[in-house]
Amino acid sequence: MELRLLTFNALFKGDVQPRIEAIGALLERSDYDVVCLQEVMSPAMARLLGRLAGSFGHRQYTGGGLIKGGLVLLSRRPIAVREFVRFPLTRPVRPELLMRKGAQIARLHTAAGPFVVVNTHLSANRDDDWSAQNRFTAVARAELSALGRALAAIDPGVPVVVCGDLNLPRNSAALTEFCADNGLRDAMAGDERPTYRPTAQWPNPPAFDHVLVRGSLTASCRIVLTDDSVTLPDGRSVFLSDHFGVAADLRV
Repeated sequence: MELRLLTFNALFKGDVQPRIEAIGALLERSDYDVVCLQEVMSPAMARLLGRLAGSFGHRQYTGGGLIKGGLVLLSRRPIAVREFVRFPLTRPVRPELLMRKGAQIARLHTAAGPFVVVNTHLSANRDDDWSAQNRFTAVARAELSALGRALAAIDPGVPVVVCGDLNLPRNSAALTEFCADNGLRDAMAGDERPTYRPTAQWPNPPAFDHVLVRGSLTASCRIVLTDDSVTLPDGRSVFLSDHFGVAADLRV
C-alpha cells in the first residue's frame, strides 16, 4: 500500500477566507490521498474547502458553531469509521480551551486493507519552555495520555499514522516518551528544520508538526508550503500560514 499525506496548520486568524481559497485550489491540483488540517475553526470554511477541493470526496469534521479541535480531514479514499477524541480540560485556564482540542481518528479503506489516520493538535506552550517542570508540559502530557489510550484501542495489526501540530519540539522528552510508550516512530527523526515559520521575533523556532508511524508502516517526509502565498484584494501578499506543511509518502 502507498498513500500520500499532507499535514498542515492552516492558521485560524487573519485573512482566513482568501488563504482557505488558495489552500483549497492548491489541494485540488495536488496528488495527496489524505490531507489533515488544523485550525480550520469555521464550518463555513470547511465547506468552502470541500467545494474547492471537490476531488476529495470524503471529509471528516465535527461541530456546529465551531469545528471541534479545528480539525478537518479530506480524503480521496473512503472513510469507514470516524471518531473524535476530546482531550481533558486542564489548567491553566486559557482562551485556547474554546477550541475543544482533541484527536480525529479516521479508518480508511485501501486496496491493501484498513489504515488509520490520526489528525491532532495539542495545546500550545505559552511559555516556550518544554522542560519537565513547566506548567504546559503537564498539559501536553495529559493530552498525550488521552491520545495514547485512543491508540491502544486500535488493532495493533492495522497501520497507523499520527500527524498534526503537536506543539512539541522533536527532541522534547514528552514527545519522545509518548512515541516509546505507544510504539511510534518519528518519520523525521534527526531533522532539525523548523515547521513553524521563522520570524524576526522568533528566528529559530522548532519543528512542531510531526508524522509518527506505527507497525510496518514507513514514511518518507518533506517540508512543503514554505513559500506559497496569496495576494489579497488590497494588494498585500501573505503566506498561506504561519506553519509549513509536512508531506509524507507512506508505505506498508
